[in-house]
Amino acid sequence: MTIATSETAARSDLRPSRRESHLVVCIPCLNEEETVARVVDAVPRTVAGVDRIDVLVIDDGSTDRTVEVAERAGAIVRRHGANLGLGRAFRTAIRVALELGADVVVNIDGDGQFDAADIPAIAGPVLRGEAEMATGSRFLRSDFVPEMPTIKRWGNLWVTWIVRLLTGKRFRDVSCGFRAFSREALLRMNLFGSFTYTQETFLDLVFKEMSIVEIPVRVRGVREFGASRVASSIPRYAWRSLEIMLRAFIGYRPFVFFSTLAAAFFAVGIPLLVFLLVHYLRSGGFSPHIWAGFVGGSFCFLGISTLVTGIVGDMLVRMRLNQEQILYRQKAERLDRKRE
Repeated sequence: MTIATSETAARSDLRPSRRESHLVVCIPCLNEEETVARVVDAVPRTVAGVDRIDVLVIDDGSTDRTVEVAERAGAIVRRHGANLGLGRAFRTAIRVALELGADVVVNIDGDGQFDAADIPAIAGPVLRGEAEMATGSRFLRSDFVPEMPTIKRWGNLWVTWIVRLLTGKRFRDVSCGFRAFSREALLRMNLFGSFTYTQETFLDLVFKEMSIVEIPVRVRGVREFGASRVASSIPRYAWRSLEIMLRAFIGYRPFVFFSTLAAAFFAVGIPLLVFLLVHYLRSGGFSPHIWAGFVGGSFCFLGISTLVTGIVGDMLVRMRLNQEQILYRQKAERLDRKRE
């Protein structure tokens, strides 16, 4: 669906140049035939500071009529031949949106839990240059907190706490799929998780020192149709999310991670070696505590090995970041040539 805004919106001074400002609304879907048309139709026809709006549906291997319904509603549709996961669907959305010439991308779920009328509020900080990413927050306002099972609410709180611990930044909701991204953020973003993308996005952008703001949104806490493909199993969701977050953290802060482990090993090994040394000075022999030397020495060896691993990992991260910078410039130049 391509929607042209009025001349008044086109004259917005939110951007310094007169090149057409393009917003792409991405909707990842898996068997959402009951709701996808409603979501597409609800996308605003005008957004301040935007000249053109496209709606892009990424079908992640649906077995129902999602593709047919989305195309009939006027959306651009890209389809995966099989179910590859929400993370892969999001990466496809980024790639296609950039190829379409997007300046700003808004991601919204296809199940109807979010209100598409909130798209201008979500996209606003990015359009005004106040942030590189704006994310909906279900818990920023007490009166907006949706009804949801207690275990899901508890899981969201714990995941948010883990992201806050890893990044040192205070966020209230890191699992909401209603987000807006600048072109700069999308070009610099490098994600690898296939199960989901929500928490990994926070880690990736925070570690690249890109600004993120939260916007309070009211959502439906329980799906109208079907079950969530991501959070249908809370233990599986928790484990897979933790795995993705841990990998992302190690990918950017290996020295912090491995030096913390090394400190734990040294905290066990050094006291044992000191204990053995004191025993030797007092008694003139190691018996009967020779075990302390073997155990303490083993833990100290693990500590040294882990610390070296962190140093090597830190060097590899620096090399990777240089490669990502080269990749960013190549992607930006390629997309700029397409726009000319």
